Amino acid sequence: MAADSTIGKMDMLNGPLLSRIIMFSLPLEASGILQQSFNAIDVVVVGRYCSHQAMAAVGGNGVIINIIINLFIGISIGANVVVANYIGRRNHNGIRQAVATVGALALISGVLLTVIGMAAARPILECMNTPDDVIDLASRYLSIFFLGMPFLMVYNFGAAVLRSMGDTRRPFYSLVAAGVLNTVLNLFFVIVCGMNVEGVAIATVAGFALNAALVTYWLMREPDPLRLRPRTMRIHLGEMRKMLQIGIPAGLQGMVFSIANIFIVAAINRYGSLAIAGSAAALNFELYCYFIMVAFCQAAVAFISQNYGAGQYGRCRRAYLYCMLMSVVCVGAANVAITLTGKWCIGLFSADPQVIHYGMERLQYVLMFQFIASSYEISGSALRGLGYSMTPTLLVVFGTCVIRLGWVYYLSTRPSTYTELLSIYPVTWVITGILVVTAYLIVSHKVYRSKPQTA
Repeated sequence: MAADSTIGKMDMLNGPLLSRIIMFSLPLEASGILQQSFNAIDVVVVGRYCSHQAMAAVGGNGVIINIIINLFIGISIGANVVVANYIGRRNHNGIRQAVATVGALALISGVLLTVIGMAAARPILECMNTPDDVIDLASRYLSIFFLGMPFLMVYNFGAAVLRSMGDTRRPFYSLVAAGVLNTVLNLFFVIVCGMNVEGVAIATVAGFALNAALVTYWLMREPDPLRLRPRTMRIHLGEMRKMLQIGIPAGLQGMVFSIANIFIVAAINRYGSLAIAGSAAALNFELYCYFIMVAFCQAAVAFISQNYGAGQYGRCRRAYLYCMLMSVVCVGAANVAITLTGKWCIGLFSADPQVIHYGMERLQYVLMFQFIASSYEISGSALRGLGYSMTPTLLVVFGTCVIRLGWVYYLSTRPSTYTELLSIYPVTWVITGILVVTAYLIVSHKVYRSKPQTA
């Protein structure tokens, strides 16, 4: 029975790899850029029509949002790996149980995130030394934003199931619709209704809700065994254990990474609201480029986990090399293009010369070198596709988080500049890349030699 006609939208087990990786990744890149645009559009609207304090309040919240939700995003990666591996093995019963578990986990995690996020938002803002003229606005934005967490989790878990079968187009279509709705509501609430950060937060939640509705609708119309049946949604302990074994380390890596960034943001906060606003504007472009990288990371996870399940190790190796090459080239090209047009890019968010100055410095000292991070992101994704999730987590936590925290502490003991603070990013990308690439080479060589290969 052909994989294409039964349980997959793209045959990852046969045929040319590079063209299929590109076809898989392009909608993912567009999806990531659109998802990031939720926050970016919020920042643009309040930066243009409210104040730089409102811009700092919305833009500076990115690291807090990430630290709260990254654990559950990591678990959705685990869901992707488990479902894709079952597809490679043609295990229909395993797919059914995994999909039922994904549905239940999405709802449970969304409710937990709402409760945790609303309770922890202001204390974290206070610990970050958020300026007095920003903290009230930031707190109001976060309180509304976290009401949308159940919708965001349903979308992310549902999209992980669709992507595990090679379907990256429908998650993209969903984000297009949600992005249009978010933009229209942003302008309506802020310009027409005269609202501040509350308006953009409500618009973002509405976009999340539309995303969740569309993905749920599509999954409920999938043929067996990938169909989501609300009546059968429950936690299957075996499937949840597999998802957590892969997903929790990935989520913890993201959480610890965000914690390290919180300390860096706290250090940036010492330079005032103009520096926060400029850094927040530049960070949006880092995230846009990062989502190009993430697209190839998810391609590595999906292609390697399916082919590993089918015992096709030669295709696993080639998928890793293609994903690494495409990530370095595409992210590097985007880094250069945005940096060269930096003043115009930052100017989209604010016309204030000081905001543009701080934003340009972040582009030149951080964004320009971001492609280096492909080395550990793609290698870590390949390891997770093979079922090894803790190894890249530990290496990334040490290579980026520990070293960055040490740098922040060192700078706190003496007078330092904004650019000195930012310079740690490319240094840690190089160190972490060496560590994770080496780990991938060692682990993959051991795994592929220890198991028989399918012709």
